Amino acid sequence: MNTRSNLVPMVILGILFFIFGFVTWLNGSLIPYLQIICALDPFEALLVSFAFYIAYTVMAFPMSFVLEKTGYKNGMVLGLFVMGCGALLFIPAAQNASYPLFLSALFVLASGLTILQTASNPYVVLLGPIESAAMRISIMGLINKGAGVAAPLVFTALVFSDMGVSLEASQPQELAQKLIVPYLAMAGMLGVLALFVKLSPLEEIVFEEEDAMDKGSVFAFPHAVLGAVALFFYVGIEVIAGDTIGLYAQGLGLPHATSMTSFTMAFMVLGYLVGVAFIPRFLSQERALLFSALGGMVFTLAIVFSSKDSHAITQALWGYTSVPLLPDSLFFVALLGFANALVWPSIWPLALKGVGRYSAQVSALLITAIAGGALLPLVFGKLSLWFGSMQEAYAMGLACYAFILCYALWWHKKTSWSNG
Repeated sequence: MNTRSNLVPMVILGILFFIFGFVTWLNGSLIPYLQIICALDPFEALLVSFAFYIAYTVMAFPMSFVLEKTGYKNGMVLGLFVMGCGALLFIPAAQNASYPLFLSALFVLASGLTILQTASNPYVVLLGPIESAAMRISIMGLINKGAGVAAPLVFTALVFSDMGVSLEASQPQELAQKLIVPYLAMAGMLGVLALFVKLSPLEEIVFEEEDAMDKGSVFAFPHAVLGAVALFFYVGIEVIAGDTIGLYAQGLGLPHATSMTSFTMAFMVLGYLVGVAFIPRFLSQERALLFSALGGMVFTLAIVFSSKDSHAITQALWGYTSVPLLPDSLFFVALLGFANALVWPSIWPLALKGVGRYSAQVSALLITAIAGGALLPLVFGKLSLWFGSMQEAYAMGLACYAFILCYALWWHKKTSWSNG
């Protein structure tokens, strides 16, 4: 496609990626909120992440078959409709302050997101040369994480507009009722967006049929399978960094815990800006992935070994301003957002390279890897209970980044399971 013909689909996809980010990163605010409403311990509270992200694993391959029947454009419309249904389920969940209903609503909401993600990510990859795909995905990620910055702030403003910002001082039933209007509005906006996509000039996606040998299965592409595993670890640590920072801040007794996810998302936005500016002209996708993994390991070690009481870093950065001073260890949790930003944009084109007719199936495989966001936060929750502190539990990020590092150095080049 030429640049002009790419503009319209990029704008439409940008709108969809904003919705992905807003809905997904709202969970970071929802977790400490539901912890109060439903009287949950940290492990139980992180079932929010599990219910949301496990939908990708359960629904990715079924949704890929749906896309084959409906086409990608109609599939996006269907996904938005399913998301709207999930948003509406929040109303009876809030009225009854029912945690199982909240989890069910999150699963339905994420099921709609699954079909959107399965369609949109390969669409962005195939809109231009594979070498610049990470730059295009970085643009989408910039929009996505920009929504992630906005979501906690909007949530906090809407929910606490006529009451104090202390969760503990509020009545659980009163807090639950506060969720009805925001999610009703979300359902309405998703319906309008579904109509917009249906009437838009978005072209149907076409995969190349002749540029890969008939290997019989996506599992015959080791670089794609290992890419999916790398994404599993990436999504897990990304969700931990975004969804647990509020719980960590709440445990440290900090105010505005529901808005802390915005700090992680802000650093992700900064990372995406680096990707847009430097890939592929100054930085290859492989190098971007390598630096991301190394940065993640450094920041993880800093979380574990830095102080929960000192505010030296943020005080040095922005001094005595209206911006809250963060404990050093909490600041490094937010910095994981910077390390994570270019992992997803770099792995997708590396995993899809050379798979040809199997692009749709590889895309579904990569989407199932979002299960990392369901399972690894639960591991984190158990570790935090075992250590008696969330700070030490962040050490599990070292294993996640180590796998990503190996993929960046060697495994993205594997052409068969028998070679090194």
